[in-house]
Amino acid sequence: MMNTLRSLTAAGALALAVVPAFPIIGPTSAYANPATPEKLWDGFSSPVGMAFDAAGNLFVAEWGAGRVSRIDPAGNRTTFADGISGPSGLTIGPDGTIYVASYSRDEVYRFTPAGERSVHVTGLATPAGLSFDRTGRLLIANRRTNQILTVTGSGGLEPVIDGLRTPVGAVQTPDNGYVVSNIGGGVTLLRPDGSRIEAGEAFGTPGPGVATTKDGRVFVVDYGGTTVREVLPDGQSRAVADGLRSPVGLVVAPDEASLLTAAWGDGAIYRIPLPK
Repeated sequence: MMNTLRSLTAAGALALAVVPAFPIIGPTSAYANPATPEKLWDGFSSPVGMAFDAAGNLFVAEWGAGRVSRIDPAGNRTTFADGISGPSGLTIGPDGTIYVASYSRDEVYRFTPAGERSVHVTGLATPAGLSFDRTGRLLIANRRTNQILTVTGSGGLEPVIDGLRTPVGAVQTPDNGYVVSNIGGGVTLLRPDGSRIEAGEAFGTPGPGVATTKDGRVFVVDYGGTTVREVLPDGQSRAVADGLRSPVGLVVAPDEASLLTAAWGDGAIYRIPLPK
C-alpha cells in the first residue's frame, strides 16, 4: 500500500485555485455496478476529516484517539498532533495551514505544517466538517445552530447558510453554489440565486464527508449506510461505491482519479476509483 499513496500524489496536491464560474456537471445515468472499495490502511480510531497537503501527505482526524495522524507519500504513518477533544472536520488552507474542528470543545484549531497549535476560533456549537470556498474563506458546518459559518477578518463568526438540518459537511461548487450534508436528513443543494433543492432521499444518514472535484462533481458519504454517492445537479444521486461500514470521511485524491474514504465502522481508509 506504500506505493499506492505515492501514485495518488504524483500529480500534485488538490488545487484551491479560483476557476471561472460554471455549473456543476456530471453524468446523469446510474452506474450499473458500484465499485468495491480497496482497503489501503486500517487501525484508525473513528477517523473523520481528511485532507492532502501540497507535498502529498494525507492528514486524518481520529475522533476516538483525540489525534491527527499523517501518512506520507511512502505510506509511513506518524502522529501529527494529539490531545484534541473529539477532532472531527479537517481541512488545509492555501498556505498549508491545517485546521481541525473540536466537536467536543466547540473550537477550531490551526496548526502550522511543523505542528505548532493555536486556537483559531471559539464559541461554536458542535462544529463538524470543514472546507474552504473559492475565495479562501473557511467554512464550518455548525451542527447545533443549523448553519454553515465562516470566520471574519476580526475573528468573529458570520453565517454563510442558515436554516439547515443539522449540517455536518459542506463544499462550494464552481458556480458559487453549495452542497451541504445534513446528518438530520438529506442533502441540500443551494443555487447561486438562493434557491434550494432538498435531496438525498437515497441516503440513510449523510455524513461529514463531502468532496468535490475540480470540474464540480460532488460526492457525499452515507454514514447511515454502506455507500459513497455522487450527488447530481438535479438532486438525484447514484452510488459510486458500496460495502463500506459507516463511511464518514472523504477526500478527492490529488490525481483526481479516485476518492479516499474513512469508515467509522472498521477504522479503515479505502480507495474508490472515480467513474467516468
